Amino acid sequence: MAFESTEKLEMVYETIKNIEIAIERIQERTVQVHHVDDFLLSPWGMEKLDAAAMVIIAIGEAVKTLDKLTDKKLLPTYPSVEWKKVMGTIDIMAHHYFEIDADAVFSIIKNDMEPLKAAMDFFKRQLFTDK
Repeated sequence: MAFESTEKLEMVYETIKNIEIAIERIQERTVQVHHVDDFLLSPWGMEKLDAAAMVIIAIGEAVKTLDKLTDKKLLPTYPSVEWKKVMGTIDIMAHHYFEIDADAVFSIIKNDMEPLKAAMDFFKRQLFTDK
């Protein structure tokens, strides 16, 4: 994939790195969350839920940025992630913050973070590894 400028390529790299950092952060901060009730049954859990939701929103916004920076050409190269679903879920969470579904947040953390991490690794190999 060709980029119009080195600056744009650097922005893509930084966006991928930010997504990776956010994934790591959410995984580290929810390591003690084993069931959705762990979010709901204590003030500690509710704080974790709120924080996790904000990080998920940040990841989604970064994915949208990545898609825009690459003129919608990068994400389709890794089709095993449902990118429209990723971006749509984030929109719902961002615009209906007080209606966040703890089950959805739990599911995203437990089921979607590793595939997103794998996608970011793939993108880095495709874009930044000398061929």
